[in-house]
Amino acid sequence: MTNSYIKIIITSFITLFPVVNPIGSAFILNPFFVNLQPGDQRKIAKTVAIYAFILCTVTLLAGQYILELFGVTVPVVQLAGGILIAKMGWDLTKDDESQEKVNLGKVNSYENLKNRLFYPITFPMTTGAGTISILLTLVAHNKGSTYMHSLVNLSAIVIAVLAMCILIFIFYSSTTQIIQRWGKTEQLIVNKITAFFIFAYGLEIASNGIFSLIKGAGL
Repeated sequence: MTNSYIKIIITSFITLFPVVNPIGSAFILNPFFVNLQPGDQRKIAKTVAIYAFILCTVTLLAGQYILELFGVTVPVVQLAGGILIAKMGWDLTKDDESQEKVNLGKVNSYENLKNRLFYPITFPMTTGAGTISILLTLVAHNKGSTYMHSLVNLSAIVIAVLAMCILIFIFYSSTTQIIQRWGKTEQLIVNKITAFFIFAYGLEIASNGIFSLIKGAGL
């Protein structure tokens, strides 16, 4: 029983890591965090980690029911989330004057950024449609023979989610300080490259949603 429980934790963590990708996400989200004080950076990282944990836990407990309630499928969530992420990446690739207009790269305090912490930073940038899909799959795959067995397996997945959220906090609270040690030119290069990858990442998620919808329709 113990070995099986530990196996579910490890398997869930390994499955979630490439989807959440806390290291890559920290660099991708850096343009949102420039000019922040270290204290505000840690506060933001803590808030995002908490939001991510709540979102993942709610998904584990009631995600399938919520999607059914609104009549929405995971591919549609992927398509919509991908479009939103691609739009944000496009905005970040614009010149400095355009960035001022969308108020990105100019945020310098927790108060100015707090309204963005759940949307779009936590969802869909950190834990998006891909994470939801993986969590629903993990729940289905680890369904026990009894209700109590299913709860035990579910708690193992929650532990894996908690470990992932701890990594989110660690990397989100430190990446900006690492990048700020570089010169302004290097920072600009990193921000523009990551903006491009945000755009590409959004297109990838959206295209996966489209392909899933086409496959589901039998076309």
